Amino acid sequence: MQTPATTPDLAAIKGRQQKTWSSGNYARVGNTLVLMGERLCEAVDLKAGQVVLDVATGSGNTALSAARRFAQVTGIDYVPSLLEQARARATAEGLEVDFREGDAENLEFPTAHFDAVLSTVGAMFAPNQEKVAHELLRVTRPGGKIGLVNWTPEGFIGQLFKVTGQHVPPPAGLKPPPLWGTEARLEELFGEGVSSLETQRQHFVFRYHSAQHFVEFFRTFYGPTLKAFEALDEAGQTSLAQGIEALANRFNRTSHDTLAIDSEYLEVVAVRR
Repeated sequence: MQTPATTPDLAAIKGRQQKTWSSGNYARVGNTLVLMGERLCEAVDLKAGQVVLDVATGSGNTALSAARRFAQVTGIDYVPSLLEQARARATAEGLEVDFREGDAENLEFPTAHFDAVLSTVGAMFAPNQEKVAHELLRVTRPGGKIGLVNWTPEGFIGQLFKVTGQHVPPPAGLKPPPLWGTEARLEELFGEGVSSLETQRQHFVFRYHSAQHFVEFFRTFYGPTLKAFEALDEAGQTSLAQGIEALANRFNRTSHDTLAIDSEYLEVVAVRR
């Protein structure tokens, strides 16, 4: 007898995800990824004066990158503590960004309101992928651009999720976030809503003292890794740490007295039909 497919409770999953991203301090990790937001703004050819939305802004990386180009920027996230840090960063740089609480699956903005809608390794984590794609399309004006940075399944972070999932399985029936890092899934999600969809594989280099340093940093500050360790007993934590260290060493492209990992991501620029 065939086992029926499991339908995940997406609302419950999102509630748990919000708690996960509120744990640790994602800004300590996210702020190291500034280069990705800068590259994305250049990839979409952002222009001064354009009205821009940064979805799942975290501590504001891509929103700030857009504001440096004199765009009119709004950044949304569902973690208030990250928004507080984003506002502090904007103040420190003398930049004007409207940071507010918001949900990638339910964007509280008018249809066709933005010239560009961006998300850097953010929107990809929302549990209802189809709803997120619909909302990104809805709030982008015809001819406007959707710019995304998504970790690929084959890259280091995609493989980190795989290693973690072997110790703490994800909710049954939930589509893996790194699917957003594949051209096939993007075509499914955006379909006829875009007139063009261009992708380019890029790399971000994670630089840490060692594989052990990477593990300790992520289990302290990166919510998903922190929660995975919390879910395990001592033996499980040791096994997970060893698994992540082995992965980091396998991807390390320099000598083993330091760590430099090329982590692949997909840079996406789509034009709203």
